Amino acid sequence: MSQLDPTGVESVTDERPADNIGGFSADDEVASLENGDLGIGEPTTMPGIARAGMVAFEAPPEAPQAPSLPIPRAPQAAAVTRKAVSGSYGGVLGAFQVELRVDIDRTRPMRRLSGDFYQTTGRTVAHVGSFVVDAPTITASATQYVVKGKGRFTFAATAPLIQVTIPRVQPSQPQAAATLQFLSAAGVSGAIYHCAYESPYFRTVRIETDSVSDVAPPLFASYDTGSLPSGGAGRPISVVGAFAEAGIAMSPTAGGNVIDVREAGIDATWSDAEMHASMQQHFSLWSDLPQWCVWQLVAHQHDEGPLLYGIMFDQAGKERQGCAVFHAGIGGGTAERQRDQLYTYVHELGHCFNLLHSWQKHLASPPQASRPESLSWMNYPWKYPKGSAPGYWANFDFRFDDEELIHLRHGFRNDVIMGSSGFGAGAALGRDVLADPIQDESGLVFDISTHQNSFALGEPVVLQLKLQATDTRGRRAHTWLHPDCGLVHVVIARPGGEMRAFEPMIDHLVGERQQLLGAGDKVEESAYIGYGKGGLYFDQPGRYQVRAAYSALDGSQVLSNILTIRVRYPVSETDDKLAELFVGDEQGALLYLLGSDSPSLRAGNEAFDEVLDRYGSHQMAAYASLAKGVNAGRAFKTIGPAGPARIVVRSPRAQESAALLADATGAQVLDPLCSDKAQISLAAAQARAGGQPGARMTWQKYSAMSAGR
Repeated sequence: MSQLDPTGVESVTDERPADNIGGFSADDEVASLENGDLGIGEPTTMPGIARAGMVAFEAPPEAPQAPSLPIPRAPQAAAVTRKAVSGSYGGVLGAFQVELRVDIDRTRPMRRLSGDFYQTTGRTVAHVGSFVVDAPTITASATQYVVKGKGRFTFAATAPLIQVTIPRVQPSQPQAAATLQFLSAAGVSGAIYHCAYESPYFRTVRIETDSVSDVAPPLFASYDTGSLPSGGAGRPISVVGAFAEAGIAMSPTAGGNVIDVREAGIDATWSDAEMHASMQQHFSLWSDLPQWCVWQLVAHQHDEGPLLYGIMFDQAGKERQGCAVFHAGIGGGTAERQRDQLYTYVHELGHCFNLLHSWQKHLASPPQASRPESLSWMNYPWKYPKGSAPGYWANFDFRFDDEELIHLRHGFRNDVIMGSSGFGAGAALGRDVLADPIQDESGLVFDISTHQNSFALGEPVVLQLKLQATDTRGRRAHTWLHPDCGLVHVVIARPGGEMRAFEPMIDHLVGERQQLLGAGDKVEESAYIGYGKGGLYFDQPGRYQVRAAYSALDGSQVLSNILTIRVRYPVSETDDKLAELFVGDEQGALLYLLGSDSPSLRAGNEAFDEVLDRYGSHQMAAYASLAKGVNAGRAFKTIGPAGPARIVVRSPRAQESAALLADATGAQVLDPLCSDKAQISLAAAQARAGGQPGARMTWQKYSAMSAGR
């Protein structure tokens, strides 16, 4: 048997055409049939599935057969109910194992086949590849389903034609096994797998949910969708039930810890850096490997305040393994708050399955059409173009849309499983965003800039973003300009022409924040874009072009100017050494997080220590001082290992923070908005260290600088 191709044409010795095996030939039309063509009946609840929130379709009765003679008429045959066959199956052939997914009946059938191959070598098992049949021909008889079509593969398959045969059985009989057969384009039979039925679900994910002690009860359990007007049937839904309705089994693990936050004192809010470090320390299933495991933390409030509802953790190499929700803006026991909690929990977990926002689908790889009007878990209610939040909730039926179901059930394994492929890909952003719009009647203008046009190799590139109205009557706009919030997208053309989308390390779910922009009004933000999910973006000398797109309330994509940034070649031994100390993934993560105590970033912190020790007078040292100074000034919380449910708090080092931040602000190389943030942090550190006069002077300096701009 081939060690590379589990479809295994070369493993079959009888190479006669497979016309006698299911009638499949290379000339067969591969086309999807509608449910009516299959005769699938109305939905009926099946035992063992309803509790999980899934509904199965009852197979239709078979048509009576008329005798050859018209008289006398034979009695009609009794209707026979058959079990639904959709779900997951598993089979083995030699060293290969296959996980097969059949999706042709039950709730919202997507009429597809898909599967994953694994190979055992000694005591190790490796993923070989995935396949999907997008438009199979589906034939239903009284005794079996035959599903066949041409597959898409993640590897070069010598037998790309696929046929699955599943006997149809009565409800009292055990679920029948499926026969999965691969054939070459010429109809030559390849590998045949006999696959036992495993589950009505297409995929199973272990989920660990923990909460922090300052989250006010009641903790979320479920929401009855009939409590408030909505677009679907009223039913109680939990987080597990919401995914069960999508055909995904979420299996809770032995987590459920309540983590004591009292040791944090007044510093009980959470930063991105603390969340990132806590996942690696506390999540008992965390691993730097792809696996069907996810962690969800329920906390009270993020540093950004109550309008930040949730975040998805991300870091290159181990993405989409955890998320957090924050109850400061969604907590409570009213029907509206319970609805908000269900939505937020499912939305953030949807990101962990690599689902983009509804208006971001064009950023996927391969790209899809964005669907800002989609009534999906992955849309923002307040951004819904047909009536904002009231219109969304009145029509939302608490489901993923069809394209999202196809991804969840049938996406290639590495594009869905936690800890594997990156969140989206951004491949579609490229030249379409760099090109000027044909027409723009948004009434808004979006500008980007940097405080300098040229940067040393390794120097952090911070983008300044500004939104203004061009219409004298004003324009209502949301004010979330930071790319972390998913409403502004940045594309970077690197030296040589490669297009890369900036993808923030941590995705934020935000609530509604709008402002009427009149003449002269502006909204400003700054964002470090040197590091994200794609790693380092400005890691070689040369000229870069940058453009950003603002997603407006009405769905318009308002494009910024195109900004040219030059990254200089090192011209001295000091320049070269500083570039070496700054150009690294850990250093990029520390600049993004504004410092961290995470052990996984120890090498980055050591590099910054060397910068300060050896090159403290160089202007590049200001960036290391800023990251380490902000981090030293906060009480850094880390949720301890899974056993003891407690938070480990490192107390603020106020004097160290004040000294570092004074160096950072004194160097005068920071952009204005970063300088403002550094001044505020410096004043807080000075006050905490007991230096009230110094804190007042810093605050006065910051106020004067702000007023002068």
